[in-house]
Amino acid sequence: MPVTPAPPVAPPKPTWDPGQPEVPFPWLRPTIRIRLTLLYGGMFLIAGILLLSIIYLLAAQALRQGNALPFQIVGGQVKVSSTNCSGVMGGPLEPEQFNAAVNQCVLEQRRHALDDLLSRSLMALLGLSIIAFAFGYAMAGRVLSPLGKITRTARRVVGSDLTRRIELDGPDDELKELADTFDEMLDRLERAFTAQQRFVANASHELRTPLAINRTLLEVHLSDPGAPVELQQLGKTLLATNERSEQLVEGLLLLARSENQIVERKPVDLAEVASRAVDQVRGEAEAKGVAIRGERAPAVVQGNGVLLERIALNLVQNAVRYNVAEDGWVEVVTESQHDQAVLLVSNTGPVVPAYEVDNLFEPFRRLRTERTGSDKGVGLGLSIARSVARAHGGRIQAMPREGGGLVMRVTLPL
Repeated sequence: MPVTPAPPVAPPKPTWDPGQPEVPFPWLRPTIRIRLTLLYGGMFLIAGILLLSIIYLLAAQALRQGNALPFQIVGGQVKVSSTNCSGVMGGPLEPEQFNAAVNQCVLEQRRHALDDLLSRSLMALLGLSIIAFAFGYAMAGRVLSPLGKITRTARRVVGSDLTRRIELDGPDDELKELADTFDEMLDRLERAFTAQQRFVANASHELRTPLAINRTLLEVHLSDPGAPVELQQLGKTLLATNERSEQLVEGLLLLARSENQIVERKPVDLAEVASRAVDQVRGEAEAKGVAIRGERAPAVVQGNGVLLERIALNLVQNAVRYNVAEDGWVEVVTESQHDQAVLLVSNTGPVVPAYEVDNLFEPFRRLRTERTGSDKGVGLGLSIARSVARAHGGRIQAMPREGGGLVMRVTLPL
């Protein structure tokens, strides 16, 4: 009878935590709290010692002045040596009058000495306060300088430069722990963005290839003059569906790419970009009887010309397509206002409720129309425009126009 082997024994679990090693004396860690306590406590102690020393010296000087005899006896006559007593002991006096005059003179001299002590103490306190504030400001700047480095790095990261790292040197305190945690977060973000870019590139290839093949096959079959009418009609329907799918894929890929900040920026004239967009839409506007007008003043910004042209093209296309049937117009204006480049696209069209304006920027959202089956686009134009504007550090706003239509306002930093 065969012997069944015993199941393998699981290795014992470790009884120690392989995580962060414990510090032998955690209360000795040079934290910010301990350093600030020692710093400001030491500053207060030094300031107190200096103030006491100055007050002691001033008090000693005041006592010497206050205890000095205000007169001298020379040759049997009293000679006044203090200016504080010149009016009290000015002439010959009787013994009682002389004693009273001496007491009054001593009290007057002490009062002047105390007033002088008070004024000098206040001056010393004012000087020490100025020195203490200046020294405290310098020390606070030195202690908080790592926070400034963290802030500057965070601002560079906002500009989509994920390769930046803080790499803070110094004692193992809370600020260094914060900087190390921030660096770890940046590492994960960089890996995530790299993976996203790689996915967008792969998806661009994998999605475009079959759609291009389908379009080619359909165009080949439609070019056959002997094909039945039903087959040609079906081919045209499939070709339109395929073209719509290509537009959807292109829009989604552009939306994914435009969500990030623009790293490489070049001077781009917003007026030139808007003029190109108008030229591309002019044929469609003439077919619909829509007039395009507006003055386009130069407004040079730093950004990506292709993406900025996509903003103008999407806005002008929407303004032409969502317009009135007769006597419609679209106004495209570019200008510079308060260190900002402005692109204004206004149009006639249906009345847009104010509560529906924000929904227009959501993907696949249109104004009271179906999500699919429309010949006016795939519902990504305004979403792409908002993403591109944000990537350039700008914003886009939509406002209902009185009488119908919209006013689209794009602001970009110069």
